[in-house]
Amino acid sequence: MADETIELEAAPGAQKPFLAHLEDLRKVLVHSLIAVGVALLLCLTFVERLVTIVEYPLRNIDLFEKPQPTVSFEIGSTRLGPYAVTREQFTGLPAGEAPHVVFRVEAAKVGQQQVAALRLLPNAPGTEASPLRVRLHNFGPAEGFFIAFHIALYGALILSAPFWMYFLGSFIMPALQPGERQAIFPWLGWSLFLFLLGVLSTYFVLLPVALRASVAYSDLLGFEGLDWRADDYISFVTHFIFGMGLGFQFPIVVLFLVKLGYLTHAKLAKYRRHVCVASFILGAVLTTPEVITQVAMAVPLYVLYEICIWIAWYWERKKRRALAVAD
Repeated sequence: MADETIELEAAPGAQKPFLAHLEDLRKVLVHSLIAVGVALLLCLTFVERLVTIVEYPLRNIDLFEKPQPTVSFEIGSTRLGPYAVTREQFTGLPAGEAPHVVFRVEAAKVGQQQVAALRLLPNAPGTEASPLRVRLHNFGPAEGFFIAFHIALYGALILSAPFWMYFLGSFIMPALQPGERQAIFPWLGWSLFLFLLGVLSTYFVLLPVALRASVAYSDLLGFEGLDWRADDYISFVTHFIFGMGLGFQFPIVVLFLVKLGYLTHAKLAKYRRHVCVASFILGAVLTTPEVITQVAMAVPLYVLYEICIWIAWYWERKKRRALAVAD
């Protein structure tokens, strides 16, 4: 009995009572919140640079399928545009495939009336060909503050990730056996790799395609799609990017279940149709619930699922060969 008591006390996770574990968890949460809070203050200090990073996909997409003339209008010190036009609408456009001209809006007297007139500024700065851009706007006095906090919060979660992941790991690792600790590190490495792959592929590839498709769909419906609410754009980008990062954890879950023996190559192949539907559902849950992002997320997820099927087949084949050699 004495030996058994000593073994129980030395077993991992049995040295502390339940309330002591809750106290450890409370400390982990407090330390994690402090790390996020410090990172949040730092991100609020440099929030204008974070806004530039978030706006980069929008500022670097060409909304023209082919070169198109554009015009801008100056009213006092404010410039509006550029706006896409046709030569039929502005017959005085200079020669060239896609010229860009600037008109100054001035007052002119015609008889006894004051009318608005347009004066062409041929040598004004910015009269070179200019691509059409989506313009972001705030429509409330407090929206700028909410947008800054929104962006800074996401930046803080990323910046403080090494710290709160370390705190969380320090709480979980003591409960694992030495062999389990060694086995979990490769899975964590692949999880981080897939998360970064999802984030970077979305930021540089999928997001520009989704933004361009959104403008094209607005044009198809006959709406002007070049003036967006800044808060809506920030929410769209952040949810899309981080949703894809989380969605790319799907192969880790599937392959972990394969390792545990709950799933096999045959079962994975059997549920192909179900996973196809589930990919669209995940696209609606993890990102914004509209068609463009659903398709953009469903296609990579299904491709990753097909890769999981081949990996499961390879593991089973390798296991059969090992058993045959052992026999």
